[in-house]
Amino acid sequence: MTFDPAAYGPAVAALIGDTIREMPLGPGSPVQLKRAALSAFDPLRDLPGVRDANAGKACHAGLWLLYDFHDDSHAISQELPTPEGSAWHAILHRREPDAWNSNYWWKRVGRHPFLDALRREAPSVGYDFTTPEAFVAFCERHRGSGSADEATAVRVQVLEWQGLFDDCFRKAVA
Repeated sequence: MTFDPAAYGPAVAALIGDTIREMPLGPGSPVQLKRAALSAFDPLRDLPGVRDANAGKACHAGLWLLYDFHDDSHAISQELPTPEGSAWHAILHRREPDAWNSNYWWKRVGRHPFLDALRREAPSVGYDFTTPEAFVAFCERHRGSGSADEATAVRVQVLEWQGLFDDCFRKAVA
């Protein structure tokens, strides 16, 4: 998947830069240099032409999670009554790590187009994505191992973030 942050407007492009950062499989440490910009970000103002407020908020939850601000992302995602909110919630809990809670939220997501895209894209980084629950188990086995499988999981996680963010953005501005 080609990912062009500029396609999401100048505010998102300024937050992300040229590439998506590789997030750790675990909680990571909040990137404090991004806090002020993330706090100032308003999806209803900063995404071009937002028509779906919940999808815009889901974008914001994803941006917080990209920089390891779990509490801020959680506060948004848990209030969203949408599959996208549940997906960010599931990813966040996988990274805590809380596999059981992550799997609970994946069940709430159900079938989602971004997961179909991930099934198509993941082999390009060396992983055969079947289900989110199987990926949760893969991350549980390899988190903190320093192994090639952990590096693969990190690359899949980037694709996952890109696909979900793109889906949220498209819903927000459709």
